Amino acid sequence: MYFLMICRHREGVSELRDELRPKHREHVATGGRGLAKVLTGSALWERETGSGIGNFGILEAETYERARAFAEQDPFHINGVVENVELVRLADTFQAQRIDPLTK
Repeated sequence: MYFLMICRHREGVSELRDELRPKHREHVATGGRGLAKVLTGSALWERETGSGIGNFGILEAETYERARAFAEQDPFHINGVVENVELVRLADTFQAQRIDPLTK
């Protein structure tokens, strides 16, 4: 199954987010040690100020629970950068083969 993951960040966490970014990227690269495959993702920016407000990813996971576990085990989430996570299941016809996965 494929999911759109949207993680909204708390205000005032830019320094902590920068500090945790290498651990976050390692989590993405391993798919949370196999919980999910991250097909693509990026930071989300506030339209007018250009400041970071979150991140998103397109995940492939066997179940909703595994996708949720991936999101909740991210160092951004564990350390309080993430305020909330939204997971939306994508259509079974989603064309994932058109994306070069971030997870190795």
